Amino acid sequence: MDERSGVGVYRVSHLDALEAESIFIIREVVAELERPVLLFSGGKDSIVMLRLAQKAFAPASIPFPVMHVDTGHNFPEVLEYRDQRVAELGLQLVVASVPDALTAGLVQETPDGTRNRIQTPVLLAAVETYRFDALFGGARRDEEKARAKERVFSFRDDFGQWDPKNQRPELWSLYNGRHHPGESIRVFPLSNWTELDVWHYIARERLPLPSIYYAHDREVVERDGMLYGVNEFLRPRAGEETGKARVRYRTVGDASCTAAVRSDADTVEQVIEEIAATRITERGATRGDDRVSEAAMEDRKREGYF
Repeated sequence: MDERSGVGVYRVSHLDALEAESIFIIREVVAELERPVLLFSGGKDSIVMLRLAQKAFAPASIPFPVMHVDTGHNFPEVLEYRDQRVAELGLQLVVASVPDALTAGLVQETPDGTRNRIQTPVLLAAVETYRFDALFGGARRDEEKARAKERVFSFRDDFGQWDPKNQRPELWSLYNGRHHPGESIRVFPLSNWTELDVWHYIARERLPLPSIYYAHDREVVERDGMLYGVNEFLRPRAGEETGKARVRYRTVGDASCTAAVRSDADTVEQVIEEIAATRITERGATRGDDRVSEAAMEDRKREGYF
């Protein structure tokens, strides 16, 4: 109650405002586009996206399928979570498989053995096969500079490519979903969220996460200043020594190029405290594929990456 006017004051929290904006974007896409799909990897951002989609259409079910571009180099805890969550919500899961694409000759293994880059042709082939015209992604502007300059509705041409110099204006949250047959729109409802916002939302909504997001003991190898978990997809090179460390993952991706960080945070509250104090961005601390060049992410996005 405002003491001077005597009128009730309605206050919206920061998280409520972000949630409302994201739900508005999701509903706008379903109203404007014909065949949307939500990219769901089992990572924390796509988990939040799924929660927002639930709220956008409740009590009805989510009116579009989810898709995972499966590199075949996944963390088993994440795949288990993905399948469990999809079953709980009764969703249709489309798997765009990199191993199948390798067998079919659509893509070839890279010399370094990582598969993040060869996800792109697999993603684009799935978009064409299922004729998806809108792809929801969990990317945020605070992750990386190429993502910082991408619009909420990001237009892709007939070849699935992004032109950073040809983006549509988005004034007063007015989004333009018009496109020609064969073209598509990537949609990022979490663009204005930060990593900390995502974790606060996870805490508020009590969202379960794959266990690798919390501190655990793992065999690791230090490479290029980052700690990689040793697994069947990432083996120590000649001269490298492995050891045990207490770590957790800030982001989930291809196990051959996604690193962990040292951490004792094994609850949501402790993770929030840790992130609030860190000075290194999420991808800067954990993604080896972003260190290939200054413009690595932008180059991949131009080719059609997420």
